[in-house]
Amino acid sequence: MSTQIEQAFVKHFESEVHQAYQRQGSKLRATVRSKSNIKGASTTFQKVGKGTASTKARHGQVPVMSIDHEPVECLLADYYAGDWVDKLDELKVNIDERMVVANAGAYALGRKTDELIIAALDESTNFAGADTDGLTKPKVLEAFELLGVADVPDDGDRVAVVGWKQWSELLGIKEFANADYIGQEELPWKGTQAKRWLGALWMPHSGLTLNAGVRFCHWFHKSAVGHASGADVSSDITWHGDRAAHFVNNMMSQGACLIDADGVVTMRALET
Repeated sequence: MSTQIEQAFVKHFESEVHQAYQRQGSKLRATVRSKSNIKGASTTFQKVGKGTASTKARHGQVPVMSIDHEPVECLLADYYAGDWVDKLDELKVNIDERMVVANAGAYALGRKTDELIIAALDESTNFAGADTDGLTKPKVLEAFELLGVADVPDDGDRVAVVGWKQWSELLGIKEFANADYIGQEELPWKGTQAKRWLGALWMPHSGLTLNAGVRFCHWFHKSAVGHASGADVSSDITWHGDRAAHFVNNMMSQGACLIDADGVVTMRALET
């Protein structure tokens, strides 16, 4: 009976970790192309070129577009987030230590997922504006133009992720924050801190790269970045009698890659 109880405890804990990861662990996973249940150390995303339509003679053969297919390899790596839960410590605290550790592990892995995606976005060399000022309206409009010139689809799958400093700067742009321009439903301070503007979902993120006082913000299309998961978040709990404690290990196997550089525009913003 004791063994069965222990198994139930482990399954319950793993379920809590998975739910916490899905709820608040990663902010960016749903904004990119994602493949799950990958077998092996890597997977391949296909970058598909543009097709060209042309005419044909009567009774002639239909011309073949010969669309380019460029495979982009995405490497996976294993990540762990573990901690100890002392048996007697659980008797001295008035909080659910299991839930605390579950959330901490899930959030740590979620931040790692976002780190992988951000590292892929940082490979972009399509810069809008200079890095000598903040996130201004002209810089945003230049990024908007670059996406349009590159024929990046305006199909609702564009995402712009900025730092919290830049989010504050956006709030100073009336076209971003004034209901007279965007309507009551798109105000940036209603509900969660995310909103739609210029055909994209805008959201703040605390984990964007900060290099020499310059924050790298990205405006991208969902199809431009790939995320692969060989093993989603799981947990393993073992009892160590010599420590009189459980060791809680959360783990996953994931990777991310830049598929199409044309689908990412980086807005470098100076933070002072």
